Parts: sequence; C-alpha cells; structure tokens
Amino acid sequence: MRHILLLGGTTEASRLAALLAHADCPAIFSYAGRTVAPIAQPLPTRTGGFGGAEGLARYLRDHDIAALIDATHPFAARISGNADAACRAAGVPMLMLRRPAWAVDPDWQHVPDIGGAVAALPHAPTGVFLAIGKQTLAPFASLPHRWLLRLVDAPDAAPLPGAKVVLARGPFTVAGDRALMQAHGITHLVAKNSGGTGAAAKLQAARDLGVRVVLIDRPAAPDRPQVATPDQALDWLHQTAPWRGV
Repeated sequence: MRHILLLGGTTEASRLAALLAHADCPAIFSYAGRTVAPIAQPLPTRTGGFGGAEGLARYLRDHDIAALIDATHPFAARISGNADAACRAAGVPMLMLRRPAWAVDPDWQHVPDIGGAVAALPHAPTGVFLAIGKQTLAPFASLPHRWLLRLVDAPDAAPLPGAKVVLARGPFTVAGDRALMQAHGITHLVAKNSGGTGAAAKLQAARDLGVRVVLIDRPAAPDRPQVATPDQALDWLHQTAPWRGV
C-alpha cells in the first residue's frame, strides 16, 4: 500500500494529521526529534532524521511513499531542502504546507537572518526577549544583555550568559506575554517571522509596551507547490495522489 509522508512539528501538521486519520488515509507522521515530548499524533509516527537527502530518498523508495507534505517550521530550511532534493531524486510529488507570514509592520526592524538580528541590537546592556528557540543562540553570546528565553524543553546547559529561561508551550496570550516582558524589563524582542496565531501574542504585547521588535525574515523555500491550510493540503492530495480515502 502506498503512503503519504507528513513532515511535522507545527500546529498545521497536527491538524492535517487529524484530517488524514479521519479519512483513513495511509500516512506516516515524522518528527525531527528536537522536542523531548512531542505532541502525540493519530497516525503512525517516526522520530529522528533520515540521514540527509540521500537517506530520505531511500526511505521514500523503501516505504513506497506516493507524496510528501512538508509541514515543518518555516525556518527549518535544512529539512525542507533535503526533502526537496530527496523527492526530486525519488520522483515523489512534494507540497509545502506553510502558514502565512506576519504582515509587515513599519515599526518593526526586519533583518534577513540571525547575524542581522545580532547587529540590530544595542551595544549597551538591556533586557532582550529572544523568542527564536534554542538552535541559533550562540551568535548572541558576545552581547552584554539580560536575555529572556522561552523554550519548550529545558536546555542541557546555560544557553547564554545572563539568560533567564522560561519553560512553556504555546499558544500564548497577549496579557501573559505583556506581563512576562514587564516582569523581566524587556526593551527589545527578537523573533522569527513564523506566522500564525499561536505565537503572535508577543508582537501585540510588544506594541502595547513600546518594546522594539527585530523580526527575522523567513529563509527561501524550495520551488514547490505551497498551500496555507491543512484543508488545502488535502485538496492537493485529491488532485496529485488520489487513492481510497484521500
């Protein structure tokens, strides 16, 4: 039996998994394995890497994958790039499920990458909310700030000098994020333009408090069909890889 491979880790991926399970669709959900306790899914689930693009291409062939849906985080550029290369090598159709980016705000400072975010922060010590996860913190270590980090899992070691770590999983509220920033004396917020509603509260909270926002633009996505909602992804499957239950 042919299967769909759903690369997940986002709210949209979980919603699509529920739709596929409800349709009794043969699908496999894949987590990258960066979160200690990922959300349980209603589909057969695998966790961990594939061994780069070549390993993923072998997986696609060995498991008779009829279509791949990349519903990973918009900043998971390496995973998306490997998926694109693997699907081209294996001749498997691929779809990008990406929630829309946040609309441009003229008061925000937009930067292209992590290096741009480091350069955008002041040199004098201040309170900075680094809402960027834990994978790309090292470039900020040379700056003298008081860091506020909100992570899903506790780090193995101190991620940055002077950092305060708050463990929490979204969605978050404007009132909660406003109180968090006030409690820690935050003057600057650094965030990735992930889009969606689950993490947007911090941006409104920053507006309310006059906190300066440094927003990191999304990396370029592979040149593949792209949809914004799980329902649209299901429609794409109807048209691209039709079989019973899809």
